[in-house]
Amino acid sequence: MSVCVLGGINLDHVASVAELPRWGETVASHELAQFPGGKGANQAVAAAKLGAQVRLLGAVGQDGAGDFMLGVLEEAGVQTAGVLRARDHPTGQAFITLDRAARNMIVVAAGANALFGPELAGAADLGGAGVILTQFEATLDAIEAVFARDEARGAVKILNTAPALAEGAHLLRLADILILNESELARFAGLEAEPADADRAAAAARRLAAPHQTVIATLGAAGAVAVRGDEVFRAAGLKQPAVDTTGAGDCFCGALAAALDEGVDLAGAMRFANAAAALSVTRRGAAASMPTRAEVEALLTA
Repeated sequence: MSVCVLGGINLDHVASVAELPRWGETVASHELAQFPGGKGANQAVAAAKLGAQVRLLGAVGQDGAGDFMLGVLEEAGVQTAGVLRARDHPTGQAFITLDRAARNMIVVAAGANALFGPELAGAADLGGAGVILTQFEATLDAIEAVFARDEARGAVKILNTAPALAEGAHLLRLADILILNESELARFAGLEAEPADADRAAAAARRLAAPHQTVIATLGAAGAVAVRGDEVFRAAGLKQPAVDTTGAGDCFCGALAAALDEGVDLAGAMRFANAAAALSVTRRGAAASMPTRAEVEALLTA
């Protein structure tokens, strides 16, 4: 089988600061770096580095950033035949401010990503994927088109609700598995505040879940919790020294997809994904921080 990822491909610009700026404030950066990123690219690289056969659907510009991103993806083992090269739009860019506590603020300019619409999604080669993974950096019409295809009928369809777009709420029911962080869960479940603990996250996830769905809430350092019908699954937090949390959620998604594609059950896939995400925060960058399978297995064994 294989994993097909639909989503954003960006070049990330990371400015490191002592403290995140407040409204209207200018702060000085002590370091500026560039990394491969975009939620689609991050998730595809994560799954590929963990051993899955991965096909990515998306778009980049015919520019240096696009050349760079395709090179990174191909080096990681991601199949890029489904990535459009756009002539009139630049490769997507993300501008990230990162503080010394590993907290971040992110602004994304979609660029060529916005061109991958329902026509391309409806005609793209899914490669016989057993798992289809996407997020809200893909265009909403493209997500709907991919999930509606006959070829997707037998696949596990995973939707990561990041970034939390209210206009994407109608797509949640189309997925077999939803993956949300605490803030996304609060928004889509109609909570006044983020759930304070795993039990409250599980209760909110159950409120959100359709009868056929599994809903997974990622809880940062506290791990993850999932509900499926009357069942609850938990993955305990694995404490690691955080350097940069950018891409940790994408790592979880890609790792979960890779494990499910191998036939691992939900509880095992969550433990695997949680360990991968924990490792990803120990290094800088998004796609660049994704761990190898040997690293994840070593952490789980330890």
